[in-house]
Amino acid sequence: MYDTPEDTRGTSTGTALRTAPPATAAPRPPQPAKRREPRLRALDGLRLLAALMVAAYHYGGRGGEVSTAWGASARQEFPTLSSWFAYGCLGVQIFFVISGFVICMSGWGRSLTSFFASRASRLLPAYWAAVIIVTAVFALPVVAYKTVSPSDALVNLTMLQQPLGADRVLGVCWTLWAEVRFYALFALCVVLPGATRRRVILFCAGWTLAAVIAQGLNEPLLDLVLMPQYAPFFIGGIGLYLVHRDRKDAYAWGIVVVSWLIGQNVTVQSLWHPPDTNAFSYRSSVGIILVVTLGFAAVAAVALGKLHWANWRWLTVAGALTYPFYLVHEHLGWVVIKVLHQDLGIPSYATALLTVVVMLLLARLLNRYVEDWAAPLVRRKLSSAPAKEPARAKT
Repeated sequence: MYDTPEDTRGTSTGTALRTAPPATAAPRPPQPAKRREPRLRALDGLRLLAALMVAAYHYGGRGGEVSTAWGASARQEFPTLSSWFAYGCLGVQIFFVISGFVICMSGWGRSLTSFFASRASRLLPAYWAAVIIVTAVFALPVVAYKTVSPSDALVNLTMLQQPLGADRVLGVCWTLWAEVRFYALFALCVVLPGATRRRVILFCAGWTLAAVIAQGLNEPLLDLVLMPQYAPFFIGGIGLYLVHRDRKDAYAWGIVVVSWLIGQNVTVQSLWHPPDTNAFSYRSSVGIILVVTLGFAAVAAVALGKLHWANWRWLTVAGALTYPFYLVHEHLGWVVIKVLHQDLGIPSYATALLTVVVMLLLARLLNRYVEDWAAPLVRRKLSSAPAKEPARAKT
Protein backbone atom coordinates (compact mmCIF):
# COMPACT_ATOMS: atom_id res chain seq x y z
CA MET A 1 0.00 0.00 0.00
CA TYR A 2 1.36 3.39 -1.02
CA ASP A 3 1.41 6.45 1.20
CA THR A 4 -0.41 9.60 0.25
CA PRO A 5 1.65 12.80 0.36
CA GLU A 6 0.03 13.75 3.69
CA ASP A 7 0.89 10.35 5.22
CA THR A 8 4.45 10.55 4.01
CA ARG A 9 4.90 14.02 5.44
CA GLY A 10 3.62 12.84 8.85
CA THR A 11 5.73 9.67 9.20
CA SER A 12 8.97 11.03 7.92
CA THR A 13 9.39 13.77 10.51
CA GLY A 14 9.14 11.78 13.75
CA THR A 15 7.10 12.19 16.92
CA ALA A 16 8.26 15.67 17.83
CA LEU A 17 6.67 17.08 14.70
CA ARG A 18 3.28 15.66 15.60
CA THR A 19 2.99 18.01 18.58
CA ALA A 20 4.34 21.04 16.74
CA PRO A 21 1.85 23.51 15.28
CA PRO A 22 1.20 23.00 11.59
CA ALA A 23 3.30 25.07 9.25
CA THR A 24 1.44 27.96 7.69
CA ALA A 25 1.90 28.35 3.96
CA ALA A 26 3.14 31.74 2.83
CA PRO A 27 0.30 33.78 1.32
CA ARG A 28 0.33 33.73 -2.48
CA PRO A 29 0.46 37.09 -4.21
CA PRO A 30 -2.84 38.03 -5.82
CA GLN A 31 -3.08 36.87 -9.42
CA PRO A 32 -4.20 39.35 -12.05
CA ALA A 33 -7.74 38.71 -13.21
CA LYS A 34 -7.96 37.07 -16.60
CA ARG A 35 -9.11 39.54 -19.23
CA ARG A 36 -12.71 38.69 -20.12
CA GLU A 37 -13.62 39.80 -23.60
CA PRO A 38 -17.18 41.01 -24.14
CA ARG A 39 -19.15 39.43 -26.95
CA LEU A 40 -18.42 41.38 -30.13
CA ARG A 41 -21.75 40.85 -31.86
CA ALA A 42 -20.81 43.13 -34.74
CA LEU A 43 -18.04 40.68 -35.58
CA ASP A 44 -20.66 37.92 -35.80
CA GLY A 45 -22.55 40.06 -38.29
CA LEU A 46 -19.40 40.58 -40.35
CA ARG A 47 -18.88 36.82 -40.44
CA LEU A 48 -22.32 36.25 -41.93
CA LEU A 49 -21.85 39.12 -44.39
CA ALA A 50 -18.59 37.58 -45.60
CA ALA A 51 -20.30 34.19 -46.00
CA LEU A 52 -23.12 35.78 -48.00
CA MET A 53 -20.53 37.46 -50.23
CA VAL A 54 -18.98 34.07 -50.99
CA ALA A 55 -22.45 32.61 -51.67
CA ALA A 56 -23.22 35.46 -54.08
CA TYR A 57 -20.00 34.66 -55.93
CA HIS A 58 -20.78 30.95 -56.15
CA TYR A 59 -24.38 31.46 -57.23
CA GLY A 60 -23.99 34.39 -59.59
CA GLY A 61 -20.42 35.65 -59.89
CA ARG A 62 -18.92 33.11 -62.24
CA GLY A 63 -19.96 35.03 -65.29
CA GLY A 64 -18.44 33.12 -68.20
CA GLU A 65 -19.14 29.59 -66.96
CA VAL A 66 -22.21 27.67 -68.07
CA SER A 67 -23.63 26.34 -64.82
CA THR A 68 -25.26 22.92 -64.57
CA ALA A 69 -27.47 24.31 -61.81
CA TRP A 70 -28.73 27.32 -63.77
CA GLY A 71 -28.58 25.73 -67.20
CA ALA A 72 -26.85 28.89 -68.45
CA SER A 73 -24.05 31.22 -67.44
CA ALA A 74 -24.39 33.49 -64.43
CA ARG A 75 -23.94 36.49 -66.72
CA GLN A 76 -27.11 35.49 -68.55
CA GLU A 77 -29.04 34.86 -65.34
CA PHE A 78 -27.85 38.04 -63.59
CA PRO A 79 -26.95 40.51 -66.36
CA THR A 80 -26.83 43.45 -63.93
CA LEU A 81 -25.46 41.94 -60.73
CA SER A 82 -23.10 39.26 -62.03
CA SER A 83 -20.20 41.69 -62.35
CA TRP A 84 -20.78 42.77 -58.72
CA PHE A 85 -21.18 39.21 -57.47
CA ALA A 86 -17.73 38.46 -58.91
CA TYR A 87 -16.19 40.39 -56.00
CA GLY A 88 -17.90 38.08 -53.53
CA CYS A 89 -14.94 35.71 -53.53
CA LEU A 90 -13.10 38.36 -51.50
CA GLY A 91 -15.31 37.41 -48.60
CA VAL A 92 -12.66 34.75 -47.97
CA GLN A 93 -9.99 37.40 -47.37
CA ILE A 94 -12.34 39.17 -44.97
CA PHE A 95 -12.88 35.84 -43.20
CA PHE A 96 -9.12 35.53 -42.76
CA VAL A 97 -8.86 39.01 -41.21
CA ILE A 98 -11.67 38.12 -38.78
CA SER A 99 -9.97 34.80 -38.06
CA GLY A 100 -6.68 36.51 -37.17
CA PHE A 101 -8.54 38.77 -34.75
CA VAL A 102 -10.56 35.97 -33.15
CA ILE A 103 -7.74 33.42 -32.88
CA CYS A 104 -5.45 35.93 -31.18
CA MET A 105 -8.26 36.86 -28.79
CA SER A 106 -9.20 33.25 -27.99
CA GLY A 107 -5.60 32.03 -27.75
CA TRP A 108 -4.47 34.72 -25.32
CA GLY A 109 -3.94 33.20 -21.88
CA ARG A 110 -4.85 29.67 -23.00
CA SER A 111 -2.83 26.51 -22.73
CA LEU A 112 -1.97 24.60 -25.88
CA THR A 113 -4.39 21.82 -24.91
CA SER A 114 -7.22 24.25 -24.33
CA PHE A 115 -6.50 26.08 -27.60
CA PHE A 116 -6.43 22.83 -29.58
CA ALA A 117 -9.65 21.61 -27.97
CA SER A 118 -11.37 24.90 -28.70
CA ARG A 119 -10.39 24.90 -32.37
CA ALA A 120 -11.18 21.22 -32.94
CA SER A 121 -14.60 21.48 -31.28
CA ARG A 122 -15.37 24.56 -33.36
CA LEU A 123 -14.38 23.15 -36.74
CA LEU A 124 -14.90 19.41 -36.75
CA PRO A 125 -18.53 18.54 -35.82
CA ALA A 126 -20.23 20.68 -38.48
CA TYR A 127 -17.50 19.82 -40.98
CA TRP A 128 -17.95 16.07 -40.52
CA ALA A 129 -21.73 16.44 -40.83
CA ALA A 130 -21.38 18.55 -44.00
CA VAL A 131 -19.01 16.04 -45.64
CA ILE A 132 -21.40 13.18 -44.89
CA ILE A 133 -24.50 15.06 -46.09
CA VAL A 134 -22.96 16.33 -49.33
CA THR A 135 -21.49 12.90 -50.13
CA ALA A 136 -24.86 11.24 -49.52
CA VAL A 137 -26.82 13.79 -51.57
CA PHE A 138 -24.41 13.65 -54.51
CA ALA A 139 -24.63 9.85 -54.48
CA LEU A 140 -28.40 9.97 -55.15
CA PRO A 141 -29.31 8.88 -58.71
CA VAL A 142 -31.54 11.95 -59.22
CA VAL A 143 -28.67 14.36 -58.50
CA ALA A 144 -26.70 15.38 -61.58
CA TYR A 145 -23.37 15.85 -59.81
CA LYS A 146 -20.60 13.31 -59.52
CA THR A 147 -19.69 12.18 -56.03
CA VAL A 148 -16.12 11.46 -54.96
CA SER A 149 -14.84 7.94 -54.44
CA PRO A 150 -15.52 6.26 -51.06
CA SER A 151 -11.80 6.41 -50.22
CA ASP A 152 -11.56 10.12 -51.00
CA ALA A 153 -14.76 10.81 -49.06
CA LEU A 154 -13.29 9.11 -45.99
CA VAL A 155 -10.00 10.99 -46.18
CA ASN A 156 -11.99 14.23 -46.45
CA LEU A 157 -12.99 13.68 -42.83
CA THR A 158 -9.39 14.46 -41.81
CA MET A 159 -9.34 17.93 -43.45
CA LEU A 160 -6.06 16.84 -45.04
CA GLN A 161 -7.43 15.93 -48.47
CA GLN A 162 -5.69 18.78 -50.28
CA PRO A 163 -2.07 17.95 -49.36
CA LEU A 164 -2.92 14.26 -49.93
CA GLY A 165 -4.21 15.02 -53.44
CA ALA A 166 -7.68 13.56 -52.84
CA ASP A 167 -10.84 14.95 -54.46
CA ARG A 168 -12.66 17.44 -52.28
CA VAL A 169 -16.19 16.84 -51.09
CA LEU A 170 -16.65 20.51 -50.16
CA GLY A 171 -15.38 23.11 -52.58
CA VAL A 172 -14.78 25.60 -49.78
CA CYS A 173 -12.55 23.28 -47.76
CA TRP A 174 -9.41 24.82 -49.27
CA THR A 175 -10.01 27.78 -46.96
CA LEU A 176 -10.18 25.44 -43.97
CA TRP A 177 -6.80 24.02 -44.95
CA ALA A 178 -5.43 27.57 -44.83
CA GLU A 179 -7.07 28.09 -41.43
CA VAL A 180 -5.56 24.87 -40.05
CA ARG A 181 -2.07 25.94 -41.11
CA PHE A 182 -2.60 29.34 -39.48
CA TYR A 183 -3.74 27.67 -36.25
CA ALA A 184 -0.63 25.49 -36.27
CA LEU A 185 1.72 28.44 -36.75
CA PHE A 186 0.01 30.51 -34.08
CA ALA A 187 -0.12 27.60 -31.63
CA LEU A 188 3.55 26.75 -31.98
CA CYS A 189 4.89 30.30 -31.99
CA VAL A 190 2.50 32.08 -29.61
CA VAL A 191 0.20 29.79 -27.60
CA LEU A 192 2.82 27.19 -26.65
CA PRO A 193 5.33 29.65 -25.13
CA GLY A 194 2.50 31.89 -23.85
CA ALA A 195 0.89 34.87 -25.56
CA THR A 196 2.37 38.27 -24.74
CA ARG A 197 2.24 41.51 -26.68
CA ARG A 198 5.94 41.32 -27.48
CA ARG A 199 5.72 37.71 -28.64
CA VAL A 200 2.69 38.40 -30.83
CA ILE A 201 4.39 41.39 -32.44
CA LEU A 202 7.52 39.34 -33.15
CA PHE A 203 5.36 36.56 -34.60
CA CYS A 204 3.62 39.01 -36.94
CA ALA A 205 6.88 40.63 -38.03
CA GLY A 206 8.63 37.30 -38.56
CA TRP A 207 5.76 35.75 -40.50
CA THR A 208 5.38 38.86 -42.68
CA LEU A 209 9.07 38.85 -43.61
CA ALA A 210 9.12 35.10 -44.21
CA ALA A 211 5.96 35.22 -46.34
CA VAL A 212 7.37 38.03 -48.49
CA ILE A 213 10.57 36.05 -49.04
CA ALA A 214 8.53 32.95 -49.91
CA GLN A 215 6.52 34.99 -52.41
CA GLY A 216 9.72 36.06 -54.14
CA LEU A 217 11.32 32.61 -54.14
CA ASN A 218 8.19 30.83 -55.43
CA GLU A 219 9.20 27.69 -53.54
CA PRO A 220 6.24 25.26 -53.15
CA LEU A 221 7.22 24.05 -49.66
CA LEU A 222 7.59 27.60 -48.36
CA ASP A 223 4.29 28.57 -49.99
CA LEU A 224 2.62 25.62 -48.29
CA VAL A 225 3.85 26.56 -44.82
CA LEU A 226 3.93 30.36 -44.97
CA MET A 227 0.90 31.02 -47.25
CA PRO A 228 2.15 34.32 -48.76
CA GLN A 229 -1.21 34.90 -50.50
CA TYR A 230 -3.20 34.76 -47.26
CA ALA A 231 -0.69 35.58 -44.51
CA PRO A 232 -1.27 39.37 -44.69
CA PHE A 233 -4.94 38.90 -43.82
CA PHE A 234 -4.36 36.63 -40.83
CA ILE A 235 -1.56 38.91 -39.63
CA GLY A 236 -3.67 42.02 -40.20
CA GLY A 237 -6.42 40.51 -38.06
CA ILE A 238 -3.92 39.79 -35.27
CA GLY A 239 -2.73 43.38 -35.48
CA LEU A 240 -6.32 44.60 -35.20
CA TYR A 241 -6.77 42.57 -32.03
CA LEU A 242 -3.70 44.30 -30.58
CA VAL A 243 -5.36 47.59 -31.54
CA HIS A 244 -8.49 46.38 -29.75
CA ARG A 245 -6.41 45.86 -26.60
CA ASP A 246 -4.69 49.24 -26.95
CA ARG A 247 -5.75 51.62 -29.69
CA LYS A 248 -2.61 53.74 -29.12
CA ASP A 249 -0.25 50.83 -29.84
CA ALA A 250 1.91 52.13 -32.71
CA TYR A 251 3.38 48.68 -33.40
CA ALA A 252 -0.10 47.20 -33.75
CA TRP A 253 -1.13 49.91 -36.20
CA GLY A 254 2.08 49.31 -38.13
CA ILE A 255 1.21 45.61 -38.43
CA VAL A 256 -2.26 46.48 -39.71
CA VAL A 257 -1.10 49.01 -42.29
CA VAL A 258 1.72 46.85 -43.64
CA SER A 259 -0.62 43.83 -43.84
CA TRP A 260 -3.23 45.86 -45.72
CA LEU A 261 -0.63 47.18 -48.19
CA ILE A 262 0.76 43.72 -48.88
CA GLY A 263 -2.67 42.05 -48.82
CA GLN A 264 -4.23 44.26 -51.47
CA ASN A 265 -1.20 43.74 -53.70
CA VAL A 266 -1.09 39.93 -53.52
CA THR A 267 -4.85 39.82 -54.06
CA VAL A 268 -4.70 42.03 -57.15
CA GLN A 269 -1.90 39.85 -58.49
CA SER A 270 -3.93 36.68 -58.02
CA LEU A 271 -7.39 37.89 -59.10
CA TRP A 272 -6.91 40.65 -61.67
CA HIS A 273 -6.56 40.07 -65.40
CA PRO A 274 -7.30 42.18 -68.48
CA PRO A 275 -10.99 42.37 -69.48
CA ASP A 276 -12.12 39.31 -71.43
CA THR A 277 -15.74 38.54 -72.31
CA ASN A 278 -15.03 34.80 -72.11
CA ALA A 279 -13.31 34.96 -68.74
CA PHE A 280 -14.53 32.98 -65.78
CA SER A 281 -15.08 36.29 -64.00
CA TYR A 282 -13.66 39.79 -64.15
CA ARG A 283 -12.75 42.23 -61.37
CA SER A 284 -11.03 45.58 -61.74
CA SER A 285 -7.91 46.24 -59.69
CA VAL A 286 -9.58 49.28 -58.10
CA GLY A 287 -12.58 47.16 -57.12
CA ILE A 288 -10.35 44.52 -55.54
CA ILE A 289 -8.44 47.15 -53.55
CA LEU A 290 -11.70 48.74 -52.42
CA VAL A 291 -13.23 45.48 -51.15
CA VAL A 292 -10.03 44.49 -49.32
CA THR A 293 -9.86 47.97 -47.77
CA LEU A 294 -13.49 47.83 -46.66
CA GLY A 295 -12.85 44.42 -45.07
CA PHE A 296 -9.94 45.76 -43.02
CA ALA A 297 -11.92 48.90 -42.16
CA ALA A 298 -14.94 46.92 -40.96
CA VAL A 299 -12.87 44.78 -38.58
CA ALA A 300 -10.99 47.91 -37.47
CA ALA A 301 -14.33 49.54 -36.62
CA VAL A 302 -15.11 46.56 -34.38
CA ALA A 303 -11.63 46.70 -32.81
CA LEU A 304 -12.02 50.40 -32.01
CA GLY A 305 -15.47 49.95 -30.51
CA LYS A 306 -17.20 51.94 -33.23
CA LEU A 307 -19.81 49.22 -33.74
CA HIS A 308 -20.77 48.63 -30.11
CA TRP A 309 -24.23 49.93 -31.00
CA ALA A 310 -24.72 46.81 -33.17
CA ASN A 311 -25.41 44.67 -30.12
CA TRP A 312 -28.55 42.85 -31.20
CA ARG A 313 -28.96 39.30 -29.94
CA TRP A 314 -29.83 37.99 -33.38
CA LEU A 315 -26.28 38.77 -34.49
CA THR A 316 -25.04 36.04 -32.14
CA VAL A 317 -27.40 33.61 -33.89
CA ALA A 318 -26.11 34.88 -37.25
CA GLY A 319 -22.54 34.21 -36.15
CA ALA A 320 -23.47 30.68 -35.05
CA LEU A 321 -25.03 29.94 -38.46
CA THR A 322 -22.13 31.31 -40.50
CA TYR A 323 -19.80 28.32 -40.37
CA PRO A 324 -22.34 25.57 -41.19
CA PHE A 325 -23.85 27.82 -43.88
CA TYR A 326 -20.42 28.36 -45.39
CA LEU A 327 -19.79 24.61 -45.48
CA VAL A 328 -23.01 23.53 -47.20
CA HIS A 329 -24.08 26.51 -49.30
CA GLU A 330 -22.07 25.80 -52.45
CA HIS A 331 -22.63 22.16 -53.39
CA LEU A 332 -26.05 21.71 -51.83
CA GLY A 333 -27.00 25.14 -53.15
CA TRP A 334 -26.45 23.89 -56.69
CA VAL A 335 -28.92 21.09 -56.08
CA VAL A 336 -31.54 23.49 -54.71
CA ILE A 337 -31.00 25.97 -57.56
CA LYS A 338 -31.55 23.28 -60.18
CA VAL A 339 -34.79 22.16 -58.56
CA LEU A 340 -36.16 25.67 -58.07
CA HIS A 341 -35.02 27.22 -61.34
CA GLN A 342 -35.00 24.45 -63.92
CA ASP A 343 -37.59 22.04 -62.53
CA LEU A 344 -40.04 24.52 -60.98
CA GLY A 345 -39.35 27.51 -63.25
CA ILE A 346 -38.78 30.06 -60.48
CA PRO A 347 -37.02 33.24 -61.75
CA SER A 348 -33.30 33.61 -61.15
CA TYR A 349 -33.32 36.31 -58.48
CA ALA A 350 -36.07 34.62 -56.48
CA THR A 351 -34.24 31.29 -56.82
CA ALA A 352 -31.01 32.77 -55.47
CA LEU A 353 -32.78 34.31 -52.47
CA LEU A 354 -34.77 31.15 -51.73
CA THR A 355 -31.59 29.06 -51.97
CA VAL A 356 -29.87 31.29 -49.41
CA VAL A 357 -32.88 30.91 -47.10
CA VAL A 358 -32.87 27.10 -47.50
CA MET A 359 -29.14 26.95 -46.77
CA LEU A 360 -29.56 29.13 -43.68
CA LEU A 361 -32.32 26.81 -42.45
CA LEU A 362 -30.05 23.82 -43.01
CA ALA A 363 -27.27 25.66 -41.18
CA ARG A 364 -29.64 26.21 -38.27
CA LEU A 365 -30.39 22.48 -38.14
CA LEU A 366 -26.68 21.65 -38.18
CA ASN A 367 -26.03 24.19 -35.45
CA ARG A 368 -28.92 22.97 -33.29
CA TYR A 369 -28.62 19.21 -33.72
CA VAL A 370 -24.89 18.75 -34.40
CA GLU A 371 -22.81 21.62 -33.05
CA ASP A 372 -24.81 22.32 -29.89
CA TRP A 373 -24.20 18.85 -28.47
CA ALA A 374 -21.11 17.62 -30.34
CA ALA A 375 -18.89 20.68 -29.89
CA PRO A 376 -19.02 20.63 -26.05
CA LEU A 377 -18.45 16.87 -26.13
CA VAL A 378 -15.36 17.17 -28.34
CA ARG A 379 -14.03 20.06 -26.25
CA ARG A 380 -14.55 18.16 -23.01
CA LYS A 381 -12.89 15.00 -24.30
CA LEU A 382 -9.88 16.86 -25.68
CA SER A 383 -9.50 19.12 -22.64
CA SER A 384 -9.66 16.42 -19.99
CA ALA A 385 -6.34 15.33 -18.53
CA PRO A 386 -5.38 11.72 -19.26
CA ALA A 387 -5.68 9.29 -16.38
CA LYS A 388 -2.41 8.77 -14.53
CA GLU A 389 -0.78 5.40 -14.86
CA PRO A 390 -0.64 3.50 -11.56
CA ALA A 391 2.71 3.65 -9.85
CA ARG A 392 4.88 0.56 -10.19
CA ALA A 393 5.74 -1.25 -6.94
CA LYS A 394 9.37 -1.22 -5.93
CA THR A 395 11.07 -4.60 -5.88
